[in-house]
Amino acid sequence: MPNSFSPNGLRGAAAGDSTLRRPDGLDPVADVSTMVDPEGGLVDRAVFTDRTVYDTEMRRIFARSWLFLAHTDQFHKPGDFFQTFMGEDPIIVTMDKQRRIRAYLNSCRHRGARVCRADEGQAKAFTCTYHGWSFGLDGSLISVPNSGGYPEEFKREDWGLVEVPNVQEYHGLIFGNWDPDAMPLEEDLGDMRWYLDAMLDRDPEGTVVVGGVMKWVLHGNWKLAAEQFATDWYHVNMSHASALQVLSPTGQGPKKEIAERTGRQFHNEHGHAHGFPVHPRNRFDARTVHQWYDYDALRERLGTERVAGPMTNGHGTVFPNFSYLPVNGSIRVWHPKGPDRMEVWAWTVLDRSMPEEVREAQRLYNLRTFGPSGIFEQDDGENWSECQAIAHGFMTNSTPLNYQMGIGSDREEPGYPGTTSELLSDSAGRAFYRRWAELIRTPAWHEQA
Repeated sequence: MPNSFSPNGLRGAAAGDSTLRRPDGLDPVADVSTMVDPEGGLVDRAVFTDRTVYDTEMRRIFARSWLFLAHTDQFHKPGDFFQTFMGEDPIIVTMDKQRRIRAYLNSCRHRGARVCRADEGQAKAFTCTYHGWSFGLDGSLISVPNSGGYPEEFKREDWGLVEVPNVQEYHGLIFGNWDPDAMPLEEDLGDMRWYLDAMLDRDPEGTVVVGGVMKWVLHGNWKLAAEQFATDWYHVNMSHASALQVLSPTGQGPKKEIAERTGRQFHNEHGHAHGFPVHPRNRFDARTVHQWYDYDALRERLGTERVAGPMTNGHGTVFPNFSYLPVNGSIRVWHPKGPDRMEVWAWTVLDRSMPEEVREAQRLYNLRTFGPSGIFEQDDGENWSECQAIAHGFMTNSTPLNYQMGIGSDREEPGYPGTTSELLSDSAGRAFYRRWAELIRTPAWHEQA
């Protein structure tokens, strides 16, 4: 069986019997939690540029948060696999022979090369192309060339792939967590499930992935994207003005009652958030999709509040780096690649019962709006890159950023679970950084004595 991760970073009985030890101070952790002030609504700009901050995030946020891995529709039979990341750690997600979804560190235990190079596919085993060590779908080491050259105490069972100890699924979304004692995924999500379900539970048959996984690279810190999807409807009319004009029936932009819609913004103590306009006639944007849906049936299934709110237009983030857009079925991960760069991986997730022509209409609408060349996506990427491009200047980097919109507006709203604020508010952004600071200043599971 795969070896578990022990707090000192050594794996397996053989490693545990060794004198190999990592000295104190080699992996310094700074308390950078004072660089955000969620109550006052201020953020030190260096949280987006500083390498120490970034390294601390890898150890104290990404090493113990629930991170999105894949969708269940990507695995249909044993050996199906998908390669992804948890933070900067390469991960293989696969279905084993018992049809269980499992995830492993994609690194050979011999010299550390990846044992899987393909993005996705089907395999009976994962074999390192460096020296030929081979691992089964259960992570165990099943073949070692020239095994007779190893000492008698060498045991294959001590050198399997390192397994992600917690892998859980929610309505088709697969998440992983390195913390062996992590809070269960559904408990961590809390009230966020009500908002997620407005996208994931419209169809009793569940959801499917269409069109594969789109990937692109952006200049910008991962938090710029994650926080926007958590909190920021404020930018829509300014940043997306030209796109809204193109998409409007008249070519003159949206009507006043559309452009100035009000709504709500939800957040919880774990940093998860969802913002959405509220209107009794909220609809899906793609005409074919809109005409296919039975809104009365949706109200019966999801309730009036969800259909008039988070089911269509809106945005959400599951802390730290998974975001989604219900209106076009886009889900995405902001993979961190250093303080100044991220990779965006995006899926189109649709209701399973959608007929083919409706799926295709929604897939194309997604590409035109929020694919890598989408008219809205281009605006967002330009904003984040612009913020990052000038962020290293001495005075620029020393000037705090303002997150004060909506301070004092948080409340419990009938019909909407959890804490909500106004649609145009930084409330969820402050909650995002409150959770960020909490994790940053608290030793993680792997730092315990």
